[in-house]
Order: sequence, then C-alpha cells, then structure tokens
Amino acid sequence: MYSFRKYLPFYKRNLKVAFPVMVTQAGQVVVQLADNIMVGHVGTAELAGVSFANAIFMIGFVTLIGFSQGLTPLVGESYAKGQHQRASQLLRNSFTLNLLIYLAAGLLLTGVGFFMPRMGQDPQVVPFAQTYYFIMLVSLIPSSVFFSARFFADGLGDTRHAMWITVASNILNIFLNWLLIFGHFGLPALGVTGAAIATLISRFFCSGIFVAVLFKARTFSQYAREALTERIDRQTIAAISRLSLPIALSSMLESTAFSFAVIMVGWIGKVELAAHQIANSLGQLSFMVACGIGAAATIRVSHQFGAGRIDDTLMAGRASVHMGVFYMFACGLLFVLLRNVLPYAYTSDPEVVKYASRLIVMLSLYQISDAVQLTSMASLRGLKDTKRPMLYAAMSYYGIAIPSAYLFAFVFGIGPEGVWLGLLLGLSVAAVLFYRRFHRICREAAKPETNFVHRPR
Repeated sequence: MYSFRKYLPFYKRNLKVAFPVMVTQAGQVVVQLADNIMVGHVGTAELAGVSFANAIFMIGFVTLIGFSQGLTPLVGESYAKGQHQRASQLLRNSFTLNLLIYLAAGLLLTGVGFFMPRMGQDPQVVPFAQTYYFIMLVSLIPSSVFFSARFFADGLGDTRHAMWITVASNILNIFLNWLLIFGHFGLPALGVTGAAIATLISRFFCSGIFVAVLFKARTFSQYAREALTERIDRQTIAAISRLSLPIALSSMLESTAFSFAVIMVGWIGKVELAAHQIANSLGQLSFMVACGIGAAATIRVSHQFGAGRIDDTLMAGRASVHMGVFYMFACGLLFVLLRNVLPYAYTSDPEVVKYASRLIVMLSLYQISDAVQLTSMASLRGLKDTKRPMLYAAMSYYGIAIPSAYLFAFVFGIGPEGVWLGLLLGLSVAAVLFYRRFHRICREAAKPETNFVHRPR
C-alpha cells in the first residue's frame, strides 16, 4: 500500500539529484524554444523550416545523446563500489568513443540533408530548413564533448555543474539570437541562419567550460587527471557500447516516431506544420524537464543497485515515477488552460494560432503516459537493462504509434489531431511495458535464492 511518509525520504533524495538535471534538460530544449519563438516572428515559412529541420536533426541528436547516456549507470555503479580508477578509465574511453560516433553520425546526417526537397514539404519551407540544418550539424562536435562530461558527472551524482553551465549557455544563445536573427548593433539580420549560428556558438561555449570544470572542480579533478594517463581499452569501449547502443536505438525509435509525425503533418500543409511545431516544442519542454527526473532515477537506481540495496532500488524507481506523473499532469493542465494564449509567443498568424490551440489539447492528453514510460525506462537503465526495453520501444513506436498516426490522420481523415492520437497510443503501451519490466527485475533480484547480479537480456 502506498504511504507518502514512507516515500518522502526517496522524494527528497531524488529531487536533490533531479532538480539540477531538470534545469539542465530544460536548457537543452530552451535553445530550440528560443529559435522557434524568435524565428516565428520572422515568418510562417521560416518557422515551418526550422520545425522541419529540427525534426530530422533531432533523430540523430537524440540518438547520440542516448548513446552518451550509457556512461551514467556504469560510472554510478563504479562510484557506489568505490572503483575510482575504473571511473577514470570510463571517462577517457567515453570521450574518445563519443567523439568518433558523433562525427560518423554527422557525416551520415549530412547526406540526409540533401534529400530534404524530396520529402513532400512545401517548396517555400525547404531552403530555410536546409540552411538551419547544415549549420546545426557542425554543433555535434562540441555536443559530443559536453555530453561525455555531463553524463560522467551524473554518474558521480553531481548534477549542479551541468545546470549552471547550461543556464549560462542559454543566456548567451538568446542574446546571440537577438543579435543575429534581427540584426542589432550594426550586424545584418540573418534570420534562420542567425538562429543556427547562435546555437553553434553557445554549444562550443558550454563544452569548453565543462572541460575546464572537469580539471578544476574538486569533485572531478582527480578523475580527469587520472583519465589523461588511462589508455584506450577495447574491453572498456565494448562495455560502454554494449550498454549504450540499445539506449541509443531506443532513443532513436522514439525520436523518429515524433519526427515522422512532423513529416506527416507537413504533408497536410505549412500552416498545420507550423502549428504542430508550436505544440511539439511545448511538449519537448515538459518532456526534457521530466528527463531530469528520469536522469535522477538512473543515478539513484544505479547507486542503490550497485550497493546491493534491492528494496531501496525499487523505492527509488517508484518515487521517480510518482514525481514524473505529478509534474507532467501539472504541465498538461497548464497547457489546456493556456492553449489560446501560448501560441502567440511564437506567431501572430491567426490560422496557425487556431490549429496550435487544438493540438495543445492533444499534447496535454499524453503527458501522464509520457511520464511513466520515461521514468520507468530510466530506472531500467540504472539496472543496466537496455536490450529488452529496446524491443519494447520498437513495438510501441514503430508497431503502434506510427501506423496508428497515419491511420487516424489520413485513412479516418482526423488530420493533425489524428497524428497526435497515434502518438498517445504508442506512449501508453510503452509506459505499461517499461513499468512492469522494472518491477519484475526488482522482484527477481529480491528473492533470497536469486544471484544479485542482474545480466541485461
């Protein structure tokens, strides 16, 4: 039976870890939010172009972030066991591996950009999309450095440094947007190009600052110095890859489902696509902040599991689910109440505002399912269980969400709302599967006759 008093210590400890990550995660999406809001006041075609570019870019970007996240539970387990040299070894090898993976992905995504004119979008939208997209691809280089440092720090349970660095980076990004999009202090008004350049500069800034922090801050300096003397080790690379690849693929499956939704809405029209981007960017804001709760779940679960405390592992995971549901429910309620007001932050086009207000209602409906699937999957990562959840993600997003979205939108003629209904169905199935999986593993590990070490399946 649920007892608030029983869970209260876990809420407090989870929140202590989660709050800085929530701010950091919000910062990641604020970059896009600022671009969308400022570009939206340049024109509807420009806003739709940035929306389309981000739909393609985010497939790769979210996948790469997912790959980097595999470092956190490995470092968390090493930290809980007092294996500090192992943590330094993981830091050195993850930096090298992430840089190579991000560069390879950037080359692949460059080729994808040349096919944008053949993806059925409005001809006015594509030039803006390609301009923004190709500049954003360059930002993958500093991003590989930032996420290597950040997810290592998360594994140690230190989430505050990433928060402050991200806040500073976002302030810089918004200021540069103001300068470069609209043209101030004698600079030319670059529009979409200016938004992309501003984001690129801010990402180089935050990655450089984080590297400096690794060597200067007391929490990290010993690990960073020792990492310089560690060699690139095939076994360590393999250990990171075995955990990271399923996480990356799961992230890709979810992000492509939402990106395909953008493309499908683009088939309907540029006004609908611009409206979809408004609702989608609000959804990304609530989701990315909730990812802070998920990141805390991974950290807390990995620490408890690494120390052999199975009951506390289960409680930490459940507490994260409770916190995620509460937060996302509040977001959904706020979205509904402000559905006729929020779109004006992006555009003054009355048609776009009308469509966006309807889609915001659809957005609010799937907030709880999104919270459960997010926090449950994050808890599974803390257990280093990634392969089975990847299969669940494939079934939920590719087997249910995408086909349902197309069926509701075009076969049943519901339109953009039908796309969102399909996403809701897929997220709900994922939530049930991930939550049950986490409970089953914890129950098995708690049995006296069960070997404590869980081997991912």
